[in-house]
Amino acid sequence: MTPITEVEGRRLALTNLDKVLHPATGFTKGEVLHYYATVADVLLPHLRDRPVSFLRYPDGPDGQVFFTKNVPPGTPAWVTTAEVPRTEGPARMVLVQDLASLMWAANLVTEFHTPQWTIGTPGIADRIVFDLDPGAPATVVECCEVALWLRERLAADGIEAYAKSSGSKGLHLLASVAPTPSADVSAYAKELAVEAERALPRRVVHRMTRNLRPGKVFVDWSQNAGRKTTATPYTLRAREEPTVSAPVTWEEVEECGSPSLLAFRATDIPPRVQEFGDLLAPLFDPERAHPLP
Repeated sequence: MTPITEVEGRRLALTNLDKVLHPATGFTKGEVLHYYATVADVLLPHLRDRPVSFLRYPDGPDGQVFFTKNVPPGTPAWVTTAEVPRTEGPARMVLVQDLASLMWAANLVTEFHTPQWTIGTPGIADRIVFDLDPGAPATVVECCEVALWLRERLAADGIEAYAKSSGSKGLHLLASVAPTPSADVSAYAKELAVEAERALPRRVVHRMTRNLRPGKVFVDWSQNAGRKTTATPYTLRAREEPTVSAPVTWEEVEECGSPSLLAFRATDIPPRVQEFGDLLAPLFDPERAHPLP
């Protein structure tokens, strides 16, 4: 019999709670739901008012993994949705605005991916993001070197950056910016990626071309495009282990000498939140939203 639970007055059917979703550790769907309930206070502000793209993995990372951008069939009427403009025509997408909606979405078994803009101003970014993706044999250790360079370069323009692990191989840098068209943010991010390649030619590449990437860090500036999304802070990733895209301190970035030091799993996150709070909370401070030069 499917368990029914009530969350903030909403009745939810939670399915297959014993199903193993992260096989390397035996992490079950029930544990996935428990994780999201535990970190909801820090996760929800990063989801709120941002249309969500779901990267679903209902049978684990070795099963079918697929993106869902439109409102999934069977979505409860009480889940907030909104019309989102697209070049091919408007679409209706989910907004995860509260705990009940988060638990409903988590029951789909998904990564959460969000754009750098909110639903009130589609295509007008309030954040800038750099996805630092290492090409083997480079690792997150090399990403940290590049992140520190970008941090200083952004600071020179009055922009304060924050870091999080990607939950996979790399590192993400985020900063709040004054409302700016996504195309302009993307162009600025590309300029900095090109500068990084010139400053660190043995370490950085700004183009996605595969044969340029071995041993270097690809500075992916393109995720600032209005149509693109990035893994939301605190989302689980569809991996063999229940890894998380987790905020990190700059001290951790500076001292990272091994990839394992910036690899965080679901069980690591509640103690970190208790110790640090949300390390990305400054992104919500309007006084830190600096205009692009």
